[in-house]
Amino acid sequence: MLLGRVSQAFNSVFRRSIHQSRRLNQAMGIDGNNILAESLKKQGIEYVFGIVGIPVIETSMAFQSVGIKYIGMRNEQAACYAAQAIGYLTGKPGVCLAVSGPGLLHCIGGMANAQVNCWPLLMLAGSCPEDHEGIGGFQEWLQVESSRLYCKYAARPPSPRLIPLHVEKAVRYASAGRPGAAYLDLPATLLTGEVDEDKVPLDFYNAGPPSLAYPNPALVDRAAELLAKAERPLIIVGKGAAYGHAEDAIRKLVDNTRVPFLPTPMGKGVVPDSSEYCVSTARTQALLKADVVVLLGARLNWMLHFGQPPRFAPDVKIVQVDISPEEFHNSVKSEVAVHSDIKPFVEALTDRLAQKKFAVSTNNAWWKGLKEKQKKNTEFVESQANDTSLPLNYYAVFKTVQANIPADSIIVSEGANTMDIGRGMLSNNLPRHRLDAGTFGTMGVGPGFAVAAALWCRDHAPGKRVICVEGDSAFGFSGMEIETMFRYNLPVIIIIVNNNGIYNGLDAETMASLREAGDPATCSPPTSLSTEVRYEKMMELFGASGHLCRTVDEIQAAVKASLAVTDRPSIINILISPQANRKPQTFNWLTESKL
Repeated sequence: MLLGRVSQAFNSVFRRSIHQSRRLNQAMGIDGNNILAESLKKQGIEYVFGIVGIPVIETSMAFQSVGIKYIGMRNEQAACYAAQAIGYLTGKPGVCLAVSGPGLLHCIGGMANAQVNCWPLLMLAGSCPEDHEGIGGFQEWLQVESSRLYCKYAARPPSPRLIPLHVEKAVRYASAGRPGAAYLDLPATLLTGEVDEDKVPLDFYNAGPPSLAYPNPALVDRAAELLAKAERPLIIVGKGAAYGHAEDAIRKLVDNTRVPFLPTPMGKGVVPDSSEYCVSTARTQALLKADVVVLLGARLNWMLHFGQPPRFAPDVKIVQVDISPEEFHNSVKSEVAVHSDIKPFVEALTDRLAQKKFAVSTNNAWWKGLKEKQKKNTEFVESQANDTSLPLNYYAVFKTVQANIPADSIIVSEGANTMDIGRGMLSNNLPRHRLDAGTFGTMGVGPGFAVAAALWCRDHAPGKRVICVEGDSAFGFSGMEIETMFRYNLPVIIIIVNNNGIYNGLDAETMASLREAGDPATCSPPTSLSTEVRYEKMMELFGASGHLCRTVDEIQAAVKASLAVTDRPSIINILISPQANRKPQTFNWLTESKL
């Protein structure tokens, strides 16, 4: 109780001092920090993630003074990952705030991830005073130039008066067309510089959400004609369809036509994984045998094997629908390339196909072949999942987790086998409910994504849970964000699937014998980590307890206990066989170069 009263008193004094400072500034003028805060607020920004220091401490306080939520993280990369994840979940750029020099450079990986992943992000970083540039200023770096490769827009406002203009432009660039990253550079002299408030256009133009792009009707007709004539049609649903909130339209298309569909990893849930028309368990055969593929908000990059043989049929015809026409024909020539938002295209296509009375019989040869393959693959997975001998394998772990978490959970996942196997075993029946390493394959994103997802749940879907499933290697990148989760009372359930390594590890006896044989730097396999690390004991740093699991019964009990906790995170550390692996692949999972 005493701590609560102290906290309330501090907050009251803090808020009062901020408002008094702003009133004083308004009488004398307004500084760059408050101009920036007001500008972000007027553009609809809700969340800022970051780590403060010189020269942006006062900047973060100015954000809070206008009602923007500031979330202090423990690592700049994690802050950048959290900001872009909240951007994906809300459709409005999340903001990452960093200090100058190394602070910004630590965020470059996050900026690149947002750019490749097509998630809206606004990166803000302080920089050394302009009068210190060129003479060795503190943390001086060419920040605008360094950021330009990793974002759609990078600039330094030339004066406090022009901050609103550049904020609007950065938010617009990050959101419009194919979303991505934008960067604004904030020298200390810009942030502290004052101007007359009546000369600052704080009500600068706010574009609001961009209007939907509608398809050319002739191209919709061509797509419908092609699909209606197909013998083995397939729909691929990508992350772009999820971001575009096209789930109702795509579900109607699939249900009306009975065309089998495949989701990409973060396209899961646009149409429920539980749909009878989902053929994820026959993915290889569906891609290889399809004669017409309708690509909805997905790219023919490495995740879809570039649309090329041997993973696709040589004569497959592609209907490619994308908000970015630059994406067309990148790896193969599409038969029909439609520049459009996904939702209006799918609605128009569904109408055209209804006029043609088109629907696929689920008893035709195409569906029979897919069902046979699904049955065979499902039998393999079930045999692995039902094998509860110790140490456990991935499939048994995921079957148990899936059976015990709420069906509407947001799944955050990263790792090698952990993420790949989890994509098939952990279901999503709602859109935007899976966040993982994505197109860029970035490790370390999990805890940052989970912080963002938990904040989104608190503000927009109270009671919904976030399940963060990590490989032990992946968890090591950003594990200290557990402190952030405690500080903000975020009930993230972190499940660490611990195999002592990257891809595969070693058991304790083998690792000990290798260490005895010589220098671990030359004897230990590069993929191996320490054996049976007790990650759950990190909870003891905060006066709580974690869960160590070796058996299915222990996992069930740990998940149940963690779901009962609603004011802090939980860690479940599951020790599995170091040699556990995924199902053998017909093809290499990463398509080989033909060069």
